[in-house]
Amino acid sequence: MRILHTADWHLGHRLHEQSQVEEQTLFLSWMENYINSQHIDVLLISGDVFDTGSPSNQSLEMYYSFLVKLQATTCKSIIITGGNHDSPGTLNAPKHILNALSIKVVGKATENIADEVFEVDIDGEKVIIGAVPYLRDGDIRRAVAGESFEELTDKYKTALINHYQAVAEQCKLINTTQAPVIAMGHLFATGGSISDSEQNIYVGTLGHIGAEDFPTYFDYIALGHLHRPQIIGKNPKVRYSGSPHILSFSEVGYNKEVVVLTLEDNKISHIQADTIPDFRAFYKLTGSINECINQFPDILSNTYGLTPWVEIVLNEKSSVNTDQLKVAAEKYSFEILKTTLKNQQKHRGIQEISKNTKSIKELLPTDVFKLKCEEMDIDLKEKPQVWDAFNEILQSVKNQ
Repeated sequence: MRILHTADWHLGHRLHEQSQVEEQTLFLSWMENYINSQHIDVLLISGDVFDTGSPSNQSLEMYYSFLVKLQATTCKSIIITGGNHDSPGTLNAPKHILNALSIKVVGKATENIADEVFEVDIDGEKVIIGAVPYLRDGDIRRAVAGESFEELTDKYKTALINHYQAVAEQCKLINTTQAPVIAMGHLFATGGSISDSEQNIYVGTLGHIGAEDFPTYFDYIALGHLHRPQIIGKNPKVRYSGSPHILSFSEVGYNKEVVVLTLEDNKISHIQADTIPDFRAFYKLTGSINECINQFPDILSNTYGLTPWVEIVLNEKSSVNTDQLKVAAEKYSFEILKTTLKNQQKHRGIQEISKNTKSIKELLPTDVFKLKCEEMDIDLKEKPQVWDAFNEILQSVKNQ
């Protein structure tokens, strides 16, 4: 049996207001061919199928068309869990119809833990899947009036660990053939590396668990949430597949991957990471204005023919007129999506940064909070509980 682990598709994502539907469409087509060529039997998608809780009709059409197309491939079973960007209601709505197509969906934590555990049988070969979605605080922990932030943090982390333990116990209960057991998860595991595209991910201290906190009964833990493919806690059986395409210029410079598990004789005999093609060429140019312009002729598209996207980081100490860059770029077939100053003053007040901001969309809630704390002389490094409390409130608001 061969199992494909992927996550964080973020269908509908826009990079600096530019639609990424072209590379997402190419990725889904590549996935369909890859599943057939590699004889994949089971597909696991560990959360963040969509970029927003209210995906567009175009994103929904891409998603459902892909699932239907897989019915003609070697893939006989699909398991999808919800991420923090996904709406549980949107994912769960068609779950009964999808179930008839051997597609299991767990959009949020379930009332009955057995509803998160599935036995997959492919021609007599079995695997047990603990399909754990993104676990929201309100789904797994009951708040108590007057409890301190430390108590809240400890209780949420404990509830998180207990949830995985309960899933492990349920897996053990139905695993009568000693089949391999795989857990899915969508969370931040300590030791993971993030990129700018994960600005909505809270990376403080609340509810973080490490590789050692997962039950040892699991033979592999297929994680989603972080966009860089990586192994956690030096344990190759606890890993993030990463996002399949670039969601931020900070992700330029490393490969995007999917992970394939090979099961033989009731064991995971092989774990292999395969590189996903770069469906669009991304470039980061650094230097003076003239040095960056001199690099323009080297910016080329790839075999997929999509317009290259470019970020320019200028080595300037103060604001400069970037019109020269725009004029010079007009005769080339690429788009400059982002221009920044490498040595630009990092700490600015809200009023100053607002003057230079074209749209409120360019200011993240976390950026505004940090700026306000700076103005009020609140050192978040000395008072991490303030930062934690803000992010807890922010996540609660986003999940309404």
